[in-house]
Amino acid sequence: MKLSGVPLRGLIALLALCLVLLAPVARGQDMAVETGSQAGLEAWLTGFRARALTAGITEETLNRTLPGLRFLPDVIDRDRKQDEFTKTIWDYLDRAVSDDRIAAGQKALKKYDALLDAIEATYPVDRKVVLAIWGLESAYGAVRGDIPTLDALATLSYDARRAVFFEAELIAALQIVQDGVVQPSDFLGSWAGASGHTQFMPSSYQATAVSFAGTGRPDIWGDDPADALASAAAYLVKAGWKTGMNWGQEVALPAGFDVAQTGSRTQRPLASWAALDLTLADGSPLPAEGWAALLLPAGVRGPAFLVTDNFGAIEAYNRADSYVIAVGHLADRIGGAGPFRHDWPRDLRALTLPERQEMQTRLMAEGVYSGEADGKVGPLTLGAVKAFQRAQGMAPDSYASLEVLEALRARQGAAIPVVSVVQD
Repeated sequence: MKLSGVPLRGLIALLALCLVLLAPVARGQDMAVETGSQAGLEAWLTGFRARALTAGITEETLNRTLPGLRFLPDVIDRDRKQDEFTKTIWDYLDRAVSDDRIAAGQKALKKYDALLDAIEATYPVDRKVVLAIWGLESAYGAVRGDIPTLDALATLSYDARRAVFFEAELIAALQIVQDGVVQPSDFLGSWAGASGHTQFMPSSYQATAVSFAGTGRPDIWGDDPADALASAAAYLVKAGWKTGMNWGQEVALPAGFDVAQTGSRTQRPLASWAALDLTLADGSPLPAEGWAALLLPAGVRGPAFLVTDNFGAIEAYNRADSYVIAVGHLADRIGGAGPFRHDWPRDLRALTLPERQEMQTRLMAEGVYSGEADGKVGPLTLGAVKAFQRAQGMAPDSYASLEVLEALRARQGAAIPVVSVVQD
């Protein structure tokens, strides 16, 4: 059922969003105590203690760790402003795949040749991809993070946005401390609770980390990167990495190409793409064997990529397309490849967080989006953008642009409230 061009379930969603917005007003001054303070964190930890005990964390561990935990407001701020979701992909890549990072990766390729040989023999992942992850996550070990992991995870668990996810990570981190793997004072990392050379979340450490240096317990925090690099390779193998396959490659589209065939991650044989007159970016033919999906991360005006199953394996590390492309491209550049041949549409700007949330809310109202209005433009949002573009006769390239937002505004008219807090 529709009303004024908007599905009924979309109107219901909008009403629910309004109620979320009004709730803080109704609580008034209580919000100052309930959220965003050291006192609020300490009150939250009282309830958390019982849940941690049930999960197997001992009283001794909790008595040793919980009293000193601090609320870190900067962590909350950075959670709202992640580069992978707030910058244009070209701005993100300019920094992620800088000349300095490429050069440092090439030096690491030579310095750790013997170690990388041994890792590849055990976990057959392209060593340049492992190095690229290391380079992006910690600048090849130079910037491993100095934020206390337990503080960061407690802050994010107490925050309402992704409390369930981060509380599980906090319990995993406490288990790592309880097992004597690392002391709280040495358990340092990023604002999001990832730590070590390759920035593993605690649950990833528990599930995947390996002791490649033979010390008994995986040490991803010390100066020797062996365990961390091997653990990253093991992680990719577990995520489905396929030996002998690249992550993807830049391609050239023929004039008048139907962009409706992009964005769904549906793979086709490379021969099928070749039959549609796609070539490699330099004009040479596509390989005869293999399967790939077509990706336009900046819409029809940006570079086009055919991505493989190994793109999906890297995506298990971080789901943002910009991150995966950065890893793949940095790996290629470390190996001597040149920059992308097609220019990025640098005249376009990134949507602000409120604009991204508004777009998601309006896509909900159109009945094409069932995710959260969290401002993070992932596969669900991109699929909804494509569905809306197709319905409106726009080029369905799945690019969440200002043009799409303006088309939504023109179609729906009245301003739509934006949610600043979302549920898990």
